[in-house]
Amino acid sequence: MSENIRVGLIGYGYASKTFHAPLVAGTPGMELAAITSSDETKVRADWPAVPVVTEPKHLFNDPNIDLIVIPTPNDTHFPLAKAALEAGKHVVVDKPFTVTLSQARELDALARSLGRLLSVFHNRRWDSDFLTVKALLNEGTLG
Repeated sequence: MSENIRVGLIGYGYASKTFHAPLVAGTPGMELAAITSSDETKVRADWPAVPVVTEPKHLFNDPNIDLIVIPTPNDTHFPLAKAALEAGKHVVVDKPFTVTLSQARELDALARSLGRLLSVFHNRRWDSDFLTVKALLNEGTLG
């Protein structure tokens, strides 16, 4: 792997535009290396220097991409994550991870067998209900 973790982002919808691209670009040690999108103009408006490709396979086949982020429609999570893992990439999948337990187990087993990291993006720690639970745990009311 290079000095920075080079990230390929699949799709440029709301989650990518609002969360994933800014988080990757703003994290020291990470680099937004490429984005898959059918609308290059939309990506260029926000990320003029980031390469745009039309198909996820271009990210999977790029030896300079270390990590694939998958914030796509739920039913695409499994096939995209599987293809990324099989291409030797580390993978972050937006919630929900998969649509079936068997798919989740298959991806977990595949990632383990290949020595790849596989994670679910579920950033809810600043939502009021999660903050309330955290406060209750800290107070000793729960836990």
